[in-house]
Amino acid sequence: MDEGLGEREAGRRSLRRLLDTRAVAALATLHRGEPAVSMVPFVLPAGDTALIIHVSALATHTRDMQEHARVSLLVMAEPDAATPPQALARVALQAEARTLARDTAGHAAARAAYLARFPDAAVTFELADFRLVALQPLAGRLVAGFGRADALAGEPLAAWLRG
Repeated sequence: MDEGLGEREAGRRSLRRLLDTRAVAALATLHRGEPAVSMVPFVLPAGDTALIIHVSALATHTRDMQEHARVSLLVMAEPDAATPPQALARVALQAEARTLARDTAGHAAARAAYLARFPDAAVTFELADFRLVALQPLAGRLVAGFGRADALAGEPLAAWLRG
């Protein structure tokens, strides 16, 4: 096996683990024609390709997603003293946001996955203004470190997301 290919695959696996171990992402939306960034807890259900967030209708990012479904999500490794900021591992995803209709199997599965990761969020499911949103990635930029970047789209991205 080509040594570079093995290193690339190891980097991809490490970056995929970020989606399982980091619970919070930066969510970029279009707000009144200007870029806006917020923080959202997320889960990527096992074997799935869409990330799930649980958001309040009162939040500006929720209204932004209703008006412009295209969003970006950034998940980064924890900074440490040994790694220069430019070399931090990170995954940037361009995605399409879709609100999940209540009383559907998809909503029930997403709710279960979200609560498995964030059990303290159960109370927010009782509030009428909260909804589940699926973020379906269309393209991704995977950065395993300085000078170690990869771009994925289509089926290669879907396969990577499924783990």
